[in-house]
Amino acid sequence: MAEIGISPAPVIRIPVWSSVMALSAGITWSLGAVTTVAATESDAWQYLLWRSVAVLVVVELLARLRGRRSSLKTAYTSGWLMVTACFSLFLASVSFIYALKTTTAANTAFLASITPLVAVVLARVFLGERLTKVTVGALMLAMIGLTVMVVADLGAGRMSGNVAAMMSSVGFASYTVCIRADPSRDWSPVLTGYAALMIVVCAAVTWTTGRPFVPSGFDLGMAVVHGGILIVVGTYLFNVASRSIPAVAMTVFAQTETVFVPVWIFLVFGEKPGAASLVGAAIILTAIVGKAVLDAKPGELRPHRAVPGAIE
Repeated sequence: MAEIGISPAPVIRIPVWSSVMALSAGITWSLGAVTTVAATESDAWQYLLWRSVAVLVVVELLARLRGRRSSLKTAYTSGWLMVTACFSLFLASVSFIYALKTTTAANTAFLASITPLVAVVLARVFLGERLTKVTVGALMLAMIGLTVMVVADLGAGRMSGNVAAMMSSVGFASYTVCIRADPSRDWSPVLTGYAALMIVVCAAVTWTTGRPFVPSGFDLGMAVVHGGILIVVGTYLFNVASRSIPAVAMTVFAQTETVFVPVWIFLVFGEKPGAASLVGAAIILTAIVGKAVLDAKPGELRPHRAVPGAIE
């Protein structure tokens, strides 16, 4: 394991296309906030149930079209790392959707932006990844933005939603570290594995609460679009970009989701974040874009082993 500290080695040059794909992954995922908030007649468990059904169907269909066998069995028979990735993505997804349903979109996005900090700890402990000065600087700047937003907006939503938003960052950071821990592995089973787990859990909760399994047609459509299009496309972009970007840097790039969630919610539903929230979001965006630009400068290119995308 590498010695703890900031690496004095030459700057890692990350290809521009990788940065663009990582940033695009966050933007794609952020659109899911619109479909989630729009689905007003379903609770988090009903929504997640059908979102997961869409994920499972689309990923399996694409696998068959490409001549690949079902990946669902593989998700739970390929060792503890694959299972951990499935449960991590499950935690991230259920926590984020629950937060969107129980607190403000701004709080959900802003509190979930601690993902890079969690990834720093996990990547240091489990992967021994060294941190460049650019990464550390971006994380520090992002934390300033997070602090500005949290101090002003933490009381705007219910505490359970706020806690769920923070837990989503733990799940997503864990998932990111898992796929970087073994880049040579085919991680495509993770989406089907987590989706199947989500279907079982959400169906059980929905049955226990006595709510109908099938919500209104509109809510059902929103869930299907979220899972079958936004989740699948966003995860594809994220996993392909992770071929050449370290885990911590990936979570920084993916924070475009944090910035754009309140933007979409404001444009579609008129929910206005406070002035402090906008300032904090601007600081985080500066950190993200600044890191992307600095990492793309000419320098020493260190090869990374490929991380197969979820639906490559």
